[in-house]
Amino acid sequence: MLKLIFGVAATVALIAAAFVGLTMEHHAKGHDALRPAASEFGFGPRASAGQRYAATLQPRQPLRVRQLHALPVLITDASGRPIEGASIAVDGGMPEHGHGLPTQPKVRRALGGGMYEIEGLRFNMGGWWELKLAIESSAGADIVTFNLNL
Repeated sequence: MLKLIFGVAATVALIAAAFVGLTMEHHAKGHDALRPAASEFGFGPRASAGQRYAATLQPRQPLRVRQLHALPVLITDASGRPIEGASIAVDGGMPEHGHGLPTQPKVRRALGGGMYEIEGLRFNMGGWWELKLAIESSAGADIVTFNLNL
């Protein structure tokens, strides 16, 4: 009987150790992301990866966690001229946690003068968020990434 109890206890200990190891490995993968320098955070203007565009977030109120936001963004070309008629896809997430945005924000309308409104944007927790805008217009396709600390 004692042998059976020790055998069960050893099995439970091995399963617990394996679970802890898998959990630690899962969490470590999310932490592989290198946090950008403080100068890389904020509302912009931010140049796109290929230098085609510059984008500036223009929140009407402070961005807060667990609130739904409509967020205006100004899109210009590299010379500062407003981009009209762009198609913009929105993505993002928390690089340190390995998850995306909790909502599927979209740009549903242009406000004129290179301004567009991102609707349905929500951040479910505090920390470092990336907000990525894939922009396509007659000037070409490019991506702008904002680093936000909420």
